[in-house]
Amino acid sequence: MQTISFLAFGSLFILARGHPGHDDQLPLDYVQFPFQPPYRGANGEATADAIFSGITTFAKLPWIQCLTKDRETPFDIAFIGAPFDTGTSYRPGARFGPAGIRAGSRRSRLCGGYNVPLAVDPFNAGLRIVDCGDIPVTPYDNKFAIQQIEEGHKALLHREAYSPLGNDSVTREKLVPFSLDGKNHPRIITLGGDHTIVLPLLRSIHSIYGPISVIHFDSHLDTWKPSIFGGAPSDQAAINHGTYFYWASQEGLINNGTSIHGAIRTTLSGPEDYENDDNMGFKRVEAREIDSIGTAGIIKKIRDTVGNGPVYLSIDIDTIDPAFAPATGTPETGGWSTREFRTILRGLDGLKIVSADIVEVAPAYDTNAELTTIVLFEVLSIMTKTPLGKVVVH
Repeated sequence: MQTISFLAFGSLFILARGHPGHDDQLPLDYVQFPFQPPYRGANGEATADAIFSGITTFAKLPWIQCLTKDRETPFDIAFIGAPFDTGTSYRPGARFGPAGIRAGSRRSRLCGGYNVPLAVDPFNAGLRIVDCGDIPVTPYDNKFAIQQIEEGHKALLHREAYSPLGNDSVTREKLVPFSLDGKNHPRIITLGGDHTIVLPLLRSIHSIYGPISVIHFDSHLDTWKPSIFGGAPSDQAAINHGTYFYWASQEGLINNGTSIHGAIRTTLSGPEDYENDDNMGFKRVEAREIDSIGTAGIIKKIRDTVGNGPVYLSIDIDTIDPAFAPATGTPETGGWSTREFRTILRGLDGLKIVSADIVEVAPAYDTNAELTTIVLFEVLSIMTKTPLGKVVVH
């Protein structure tokens, strides 16, 4: 039997139907056979979906081209990628972090998105949450790439949020924004990228909120002087993933005394590194403290440090021990387990997190897939539970 080629078969199909004229042409968004999820709950909503099909966005969120044709579309929380890794000091590959994180996130809503410990479904909390794709970042020019990241983040952050601010979740009193301009701005979760990207992100945050308290989860300080970390052979080489907090402090972007590191376990050039870190405005939680004060003690130290004001959250995946998270450029043994870290993140419930990032994810070294999405699921849940405003005391 003679085989009919696919193209020939398609031609026969068109001839059989007749050629549509301009008047009866199908609209561009017409779908003849819309996809139907195979499993549905009692209320008719999908409880399991073909999560491995379609465009890969974070947790299958709607893709909005926020920096181009959809630049006028408002949202409440957006995921944006910053595929940059030319500021790293050891293993490269974090430029593929945004793609890897999204790929691992596909099953986040497989059985629904309800977060049992935090008692919230962030995907059905009434907020508009989108994936904005990636900021276009050059791999050839670090100075220009850092500028691109700052401008891309600002383009999202400077919009007004889609949903009104509303009332305090505890007192039910009317809230006013923390922002300097008095407007309710959206929150951005950035997918890195190496940790250098936090300098342009903090510059963007500063343009809306001024100096910000920072919760920094990392095995390394990242406040090193350029002369210590890298030697600063040029002005641009002085800005890297071990010095960005040094520069952020010099530029007045960080709230001195209300910022804190967590999971620190790095070697030092000497005790003076800690003295320098103190001068940069940070307090520290050593990773080994979990053995003496436990997760509850760590949570208390963090909350006592940052208080109730606006806070920026930065997560280096090497916070987690490489036994659980090997996909990073600078692995350090003695880190927290995924269970411990998730417990600590949940302990931040109620904090006013204005934006966040997860960085140093290098998928090429991964043997434990779909880890980082669990971390971000906790961050997203906290954001959706806590309105980003303050009660004015008269």
